[in-house]
Amino acid sequence: MAPPSYSDLGKQARDIFSKGYNFGLWKLDLKTKTSSGIEFNTAGNSNQESGKVFGSLETKYKVKDYGLTLTEKWNTDNTLFTEVAVQDQLLEGLKLSLEGNFAPQSGNKNGKFKVAYGHENVKADSDVNIDLKGPLINASAVLGYQGWLAGYQTAFDTQQSKLTTNNFALGYTTKDFVLHTAVNDGQEFSGSIFQRTSDKLDVGVQLSWASGTSNTKFAIGAKYQLDDDASVRAKVNNASQVGLGYQQKLRDGVTLTLSTLVDGKNFNAGGHKIGVGLELEA
Repeated sequence: MAPPSYSDLGKQARDIFSKGYNFGLWKLDLKTKTSSGIEFNTAGNSNQESGKVFGSLETKYKVKDYGLTLTEKWNTDNTLFTEVAVQDQLLEGLKLSLEGNFAPQSGNKNGKFKVAYGHENVKADSDVNIDLKGPLINASAVLGYQGWLAGYQTAFDTQQSKLTTNNFALGYTTKDFVLHTAVNDGQEFSGSIFQRTSDKLDVGVQLSWASGTSNTKFAIGAKYQLDDDASVRAKVNNASQVGLGYQQKLRDGVTLTLSTLVDGKNFNAGGHKIGVGLELEA
């Protein structure tokens, strides 16, 4: 099995702090699949503070015989997105994709060509935006050996002929434990730990510090599986913000998520946030 992409390093810990929380939103997600294999994903949310409503519709169609996937997406900001991807055709583990965005109102459009390759001990990703003035080239690679992971990520601006990103990462992973550390542009240092302490309890820790400042960010979170259909989540950071979440599977294809964010430093002042999410799948 190939190592994860650079962007997925430490994902297990990040999921502890992000999944199952919808602070300040009323959220609805609907997923369905036709008999011909076309997948539809409709999502919408309403911001409780601003009242802004945002929605999106995504369709995905796969031609398995040719390793081809066609994805199209539209949102209420009137932005159109299209991606055509081919995987495992020219070479096992190689994925080629071409994506584009278009905003009809402003006329803004951009495109990107992406290449990803995964092998037993290496995962490499690269993308180039389509810009005649000079593209921006992003590249990353992760090497894995006996649970150890080492990654590097860079970006090269051809217009200015210089590197704009210089990130390093190091980690160790097992079935129930993941350690991840990273240095971004020599300025920001971060680390995370994920551990599955039992079949029902997952725990995550995040830590970050930026040079030139005395601010250190720290957070700890956990997810506990009550039974096959219900789970609770909790997280707290050094800013005394406490997040709580509850997820319940009401029936097959229907999942309700409730969450709240409490500001411990200003408990009596109010301003706490709640979130409600409903996922439907048919």
